[in-house]
Amino acid sequence: MFRRLPRWAVAVPLALTLASVLSGCGSDAPAPTTASSGDGTTTLTVLAAASLTGTFTELGKTFEAANPGTTVRFSFGSSATLAQQIVAGAPADVFAAASPATMKTVTDASLATTPTTFARNVLQIAVPADNPAKVDDLADLADPKVKVALCAEQVPCGAAAVKALDAAGLKVTPVTLEQDVKATLTKVELGEVDAALVYRTDVIASGGKVQGIDFPEAEKAINDYPIAALSGAPAPEAAKRFVDLVLSQQGKDVLTKAGFQAP
Repeated sequence: MFRRLPRWAVAVPLALTLASVLSGCGSDAPAPTTASSGDGTTTLTVLAAASLTGTFTELGKTFEAANPGTTVRFSFGSSATLAQQIVAGAPADVFAAASPATMKTVTDASLATTPTTFARNVLQIAVPADNPAKVDDLADLADPKVKVALCAEQVPCGAAAVKALDAAGLKVTPVTLEQDVKATLTKVELGEVDAALVYRTDVIASGGKVQGIDFPEAEKAINDYPIAALSGAPAPEAAKRFVDLVLSQQGKDVLTKAGFQAP
């Protein structure tokens, strides 16, 4: 006789596969449903937008150093996918999204406390370091000879790209639609496309593998980033402390250094 699995046991592996990015401080796997083990250690599970990979990994190490016995595990990916994962019942403590719309999926299901906006992010055109297609501005992306990568419209970086292109009155036909901003940027880094619309923070994080081009319409498509401790978090006290760290001056300094704007 087969035992029926809970919904999240089926949904989580699929969601993680779609998200394509999973990393952590101390482990690369999702946290168990039990936050505290018999030896007094605590596991804090944070689900965060892919564009927060660098900053949150750094803050996770800071948090572990300040909270001996606590291990922070991250799942980075598309905010939309992570929100669906939470609604499906995945055990987690904190959710940091790249847009209010994706956070709303979680709050509408009464699965998070009141979110707080902790950062803002703006788009740039990312091109290979040698810019072979000679892209100079947003209008160049409408040239059918220019191969463009965009995030899928249902994820925050894709929704922002749609707003920016609409503001410019441009029609762009991408050669690929990716499920998160890191995957979109990778297409540029590998030289598979001539340009992509990604966040300024991801261009900075590339370490010179790509160059970023500012464009005025990006100011009409800025994304706010909300964070919240999740209702029923396995480690509620640790969840609150982590949110407090992100909102602290120390957290702001890490985010600003990475190119995020203050809310």
